[in-house]
Parts: sequence; C-alpha cells; structure tokens
Amino acid sequence: MSSLARQGGQRGGGQPGNAALFAVGLLAALGCAGAGAPAPGAVPAAGADTAARRASTAASRDTVGLLPAGYGTLRQDAISLRLGQLDALQLRATPLDESVIRLLSPDSYRALAELKRSKAATIAQVARRNGVRNPSVWYVSFFTVQRGETRFSPREVIITNVGRDFRPLDVVPLTPGFGEQRLRQNERQDALYVFDDQLDVQQPLTVAYETARNNDWAAILPTLERERSLVKSRAAAGRSP
Repeated sequence: MSSLARQGGQRGGGQPGNAALFAVGLLAALGCAGAGAPAPGAVPAAGADTAARRASTAASRDTVGLLPAGYGTLRQDAISLRLGQLDALQLRATPLDESVIRLLSPDSYRALAELKRSKAATIAQVARRNGVRNPSVWYVSFFTVQRGETRFSPREVIITNVGRDFRPLDVVPLTPGFGEQRLRQNERQDALYVFDDQLDVQQPLTVAYETARNNDWAAILPTLERERSLVKSRAAAGRSP
C-alpha cells in the first residue's frame, strides 16, 4: 500500500457522499458495539460487572462542571481531522472528550456519547491497566475508494500535543473486520483509540499517520470557544439551538 500523501488544510474535503458515509458508518458501529451483549439470562462475569460499574462512576464524576448537553449546534465534521488521498486510503479522527462533543448538535452528541458509552467497561480496563484515570478517547475511521485491497496499520496513528508524541494505549475495534487490517473498495473500518490522559484537546495538536499529518486543530479551537460561549447563553436562557 502506498503511503498517505500529506494533507494539510483539507478538512471536510471533497470525497463523495462523505457526511452520509460516516453517518451510516457510525450507526453501523453502534449496532456492532451491541452485538457482543450477553444472551438473555446469562450471568456476566464478576470482573466485567465491576469494570462496568467503575466506568459508569468515572463517567459521572468526569462530567461534573461541564456544559449541559443538548445546546450545541456544531456538526461532527467541525471537530474531525481528516488525512489521506481521495483516491486511496483515508483516515478520520474525532475526539470524544465531553468538553468537545457537548458542543455538537443534540443528535450528533447522543450518537458519539453512546458510541463511547458502549465500550466504557473496556476503556476502563485499558485505563486501569496503564495507570490512567481519565483517558483521551478518539473515534477513528479508515476508508478507501481504491479498487482491490488496501492495507492499513492501526498502531501508526500518533497524536502530537503538549510537546509529546502520544501513541494509543490500546485500540478497541468497533467493526468486525478491523483486526484484519485491510479494506476493500468503499469499505470502512472503525475503532476507538485510547490515549494517555495527558493528551489535552484544549491545546493545539497534530494527528499523523505514516507520512500524512493534519494540524488543523489549532484553527478549530477558536470555533469551539465561540460555540462554548453560545451554549452557555442558550442554556442560561433555557433556549434550544
């Protein structure tokens, strides 16, 4: 597989049916995430049950002091970073930090929050194993329109932020074929990437994959700050977006 070409400033680029493709893929990933639920009457393992309770407690604690959900207007594309060539392998990375996704429109927020919640127990296990309290979780999609078979390397995603290069602590697949690390034409594979809690989405960052880099986050931060102020105003007035 040829390396991704450098793509600076191609956010929201011109790939055909892009928004629809990713919306449909997100719903598919949500369906897939629920596929591993225990059968009716099955008794979950004590460890899994404990991990789920801890994850729920941590999630509740970490939302204290955040903006209320349901008052944002941004689309998912506004907070996503895209790398790649339109005729080859493409990657899209979206942070699932509550301080960011609560600025999205209500439907977009609910979809991404549920996606993260569906893997909360697994994320909590990764965090505990790595001594991390509140990991940074990202939703990453690989896609190609190229004919034949295109290989991808999940562990090659690196985020540079606060003077450090962050590699994923773990990758949690969402789609069944993710572990095969290959794509056929018009196919997508999705996963949640768990990073160290020192990664700060309130600061500029760069997402890199092989030779491609996207540092548009610095330009996105002012948009997030403006929307944050608007959300506060709407919430104070009890006015829906």
